[in-house]
Amino acid sequence: MTMQNSLTEADRALKTKHRAMWAQGDYPSLAAEVIPGLGAVLVEACGVRSGGRVLDVAAGSGNAAIPAALAGADVVASDLTPELFEAGRAAAEKQGAHLTWQEADAEALPFGDAEFDTVLSCVGVMFTPHHQRAAGELVRVCRPGGTIGLLNWTPQGFIGRMFSAMKPYAPPPPPGAQPPPLWGDEDHVRALLGDRVTDVRAERRTVRVDRFETPEAFRDYFKERYGPTISVYKNIAGEPGRAAALDAALVDLARDGDLGTGPGGTVLEWEYLLLTARRAG
Repeated sequence: MTMQNSLTEADRALKTKHRAMWAQGDYPSLAAEVIPGLGAVLVEACGVRSGGRVLDVAAGSGNAAIPAALAGADVVASDLTPELFEAGRAAAEKQGAHLTWQEADAEALPFGDAEFDTVLSCVGVMFTPHHQRAAGELVRVCRPGGTIGLLNWTPQGFIGRMFSAMKPYAPPPPPGAQPPPLWGDEDHVRALLGDRVTDVRAERRTVRVDRFETPEAFRDYFKERYGPTISVYKNIAGEPGRAAALDAALVDLARDGDLGTGPGGTVLEWEYLLLTARRAG
């Protein structure tokens, strides 16, 4: 029985909901405007080279897949939400990158065992609800001796704290689902991968975000473009008091995180965990 066939009806309903969440708003523009360099950071850390076969899991619009293709690799960009591929294809064409785009569930990848030299994910696989299932798939499709590379927001960092701020206003998670920022906790990821990997290297880094003029501008940008934030506001639609409270919480978050070093703008540093490992074999 394949992993895809073993999914329950509840699993499939949850996947449909997740796909719709990421299809709303405009995540491709957010990735391109706010964190454009993160994919290249991951590709470099993984040592992607010409001729290697690379899978980008939960690739979105190709923030990591496109740099991998530009490095000369044979790349498959996979995502549960193919609506994101249109922007990715346009960006790839503009940059002269050639790669394959394929709809795929990170918890049930439609690829063979040991099919890729490098399996990576840039703030993507962290949003799978069942972490152990997704981790198992990352390892399964990577060849023995191949590289697994992950870049994810930390629980303590800005985006992790943003999810904490939104949690009281979000619907309760489905049974068995785990919080996305746990993928930014080194101990959690090491436990997920277990003895199936060796040579684990992990480092916390930050990315500087200075495109928002004010904390309110940050909040409004995410309300308009970021699927998880849009979904939380939809959950409290018709409750103006709670919506106002969430408005204030997101502004406070950005105000508290502002380094105050920008020329008239809000400057933030978002922490992430960069982790690479080799599949044992």
